[in-house]
Amino acid sequence: MKQPNLVFILTDDQGAWALGRETPEIITPNLDKMAEEGVYFRNFFCASPVCSPARCSIATGRLPSAHGVHDWLRGGNVTGAALPGELGRAYAGDQAVDYLAGMPSCFDALRQAGYRMGLVGKWHMGDSLSPREGFDEWTVLLGGGCAYRRPDVMIDGKPQYLDEYVTDFFTDRAVRFIDNHPSEPFSLHVHYTAPHTPWAHDQHRSDILALYDDCPFACHPFRELHPDQVATCEVGDTEERRKYLLKGYYAAITAVDEGVGRIMEALRRNGLDENTVVVFSGDNGMNLGQHGVWGKGNGTYPQNMYDSSVKVPFMVWGPGFVRQGAVVDNLTSHLDILPTLRDWLGQEAGDPVESKLPGESFLKELTEGRGEVDRRICILDEYGPVRMIRSRRYKYVHEGVRGGHQFYDLEKDPDETVNLIADPAYAGVRGEMAAELDEAFCDYSLPVFDASKTAPTGSGQMGPITEENRDVFHPQILYFRDVKKEN
Repeated sequence: MKQPNLVFILTDDQGAWALGRETPEIITPNLDKMAEEGVYFRNFFCASPVCSPARCSIATGRLPSAHGVHDWLRGGNVTGAALPGELGRAYAGDQAVDYLAGMPSCFDALRQAGYRMGLVGKWHMGDSLSPREGFDEWTVLLGGGCAYRRPDVMIDGKPQYLDEYVTDFFTDRAVRFIDNHPSEPFSLHVHYTAPHTPWAHDQHRSDILALYDDCPFACHPFRELHPDQVATCEVGDTEERRKYLLKGYYAAITAVDEGVGRIMEALRRNGLDENTVVVFSGDNGMNLGQHGVWGKGNGTYPQNMYDSSVKVPFMVWGPGFVRQGAVVDNLTSHLDILPTLRDWLGQEAGDPVESKLPGESFLKELTEGRGEVDRRICILDEYGPVRMIRSRRYKYVHEGVRGGHQFYDLEKDPDETVNLIADPAYAGVRGEMAAELDEAFCDYSLPVFDASKTAPTGSGQMGPITEENRDVFHPQILYFRDVKKEN
């Protein structure tokens, strides 16, 4: 059997709950089928509940405190002066930065293995104008978000606006890549912007929106807004608004599902379905009313670490390579992807830092399965000074903004409604987990990037952190309650 192809599909702001098999209201037949035919991970976590840090951790296996990206990248995506006309004005003053410079990554591992590599979709790890070394084809979003109907993208070296539905455009390019390379091993990365905002209905396909005309949207009933809700996301503060936004969010996911179906069909049409591994994940979780929050980790300030923010969908499909119909309950995370890839490819770590990463290979879960393992160290999340460690039963959150630490017994309280931080009955295990959290961040952080010394607001990172400058975060903190008062 020749070297298998790899297709990695990543969505933007899709919580683990946002699949048809978890929330039957959502129409995702292709993803549900992929899960049924492959390996489905029920407890999979991001490394930070916001896009750019999470994506950099997927790529490098490092915590944000070891790669230096702690908020979504407001700056460093492109060099505005290099862009023509309207695009140049939109990105005026921005200067491209390679935030991953010098850090071995999944992309380096795949290049080393000899794959032809293509990227279609959202990069948002700095410098979208220049293809990351090893990529043969590079069709990417210029920034981190876009209008679904008028995305700004780099195509074949040319930055431009498109009058196309962005999800369909990315699918078209992915299918074209597969059709053009049926006989050489390839690694195709399809990074959809969906289901990120905007969710306004004029942004999405009317035929898909119509599928939800009779949906009751009962999955997450209306709740009073969280007192720390900020205005970084569209907010369903009334029942009518809640249903409107959910309809747009669901439609964005169903459009991705349709795209996944087309990608799978392209593999079958080219005779590649028996020699390709397909991985699907979200970059971070998402709240659409859970806990009264709208948004991910930066839906509140201080940032939150609810499971709905940090758990993501994850599944691996590949006839002949992975188990069929398996469900993995062990705790796993994006920090495990690079070690798993190295294990699969038979490679050593790329540098001394990589040889001491917190993640570990889950290849055995894919190929033969293993019994229950209660890992904790790999389930580390951070968003600036807010840090989390989680076991199968317990979660400890160190909230370093104003000291609102949290501790949950997830066996008794899976919805994280009762904060047990002051309960003496849990003092022992709480102390153990707090010490373990401190030790882990001591072991796996680099001093220059240590997030405990930074102050991301959730409004974006403007540039790279250096020894001389840690003040690289947009200062705005705009609470939704204050916006409502003004209006």
